[in-house]
Order: sequence, then structure tokens, then C-alpha cells
Amino acid sequence: MSRTPLSPRRSAGASALTTGLLAAAALATALAVAPGAAADAENVPPAGSSPVCAFYDGDGMTVVGDQGDRAFQVQCMLANRRYLPWDAVDGTFGLRTLDAVRRFQADHPPLLSTGLVDTDTWAALWRGDAPVDAPADAEA
Repeated sequence: MSRTPLSPRRSAGASALTTGLLAAAALATALAVAPGAAADAENVPPAGSSPVCAFYDGDGMTVVGDQGDRAFQVQCMLANRRYLPWDAVDGTFGLRTLDAVRRFQADHPPLLSTGLVDTDTWAALWRGDAPVDAPADAEA
């Protein structure tokens, strides 16, 4: 009985899928343990949703009134860090999101608490930095 080897395309696809799943799992774990000064133990993702944020992967200026992928990404990352309740993740950068961004920025100097999600704020969100005044054991 002879076996036909898997085509390179199928093997590469399976490998990419495995890599993607491992990356998503690592991100979900990192986000789940990321502390937030405004942490709320009741702030959990709605049933059937995923805490992995995969709407936008850039660093474009995002401000009040913006709608779409960038707003979803900011909101999802803030919700994961417990600065924003999950029911506020709606893809519209409104006043609740503005308040959450300002609190996040205030907890992460040298960011200025402007409410504008600029390159530096995106970088801090992507890194998952712990708040400056977080206890040392919260970072582990």
C-alpha cells in the first residue's frame, strides 16, 4: 500500500493554522492576566465571544467619533485590561471609550491623558504594560 505525501500547500496551511492558533492562545493568556487600575472582577467577555482582539493591527490616530475597526480594537484592548466594560465594545469611539483611554493613559506615564489614541498609546496597548503603580507581583 503506497501513501501519497501531503501536498506542500496543505502542510504549509496546517502549519500556519497551528502557528496562528498558538499565537492567539498566547495573546489571550497575556491579555487575561494584564492588570488594570480600574480592574473590575465582574468585567468578563459576553458568553460566546472571544477576548482576543483582531480588528486592527496598526497605530493610526484614533479619536472620539471614529467608528469601525480601529475603534473596536481600542475598545477590545481596553476591555481586556478592564478599563472599559465589555458592553461598551461597539465600534464607536464615544464618551465611555474616551474616559477609558484617559484613565489608561493616566496609569501609564509618560503618556499624556489626552484621550487621543496616538502612536505612543497604541504602543502601550499593544505591549500590555502594567500600570505604573501596580504591585510588583501583578506583573508576574
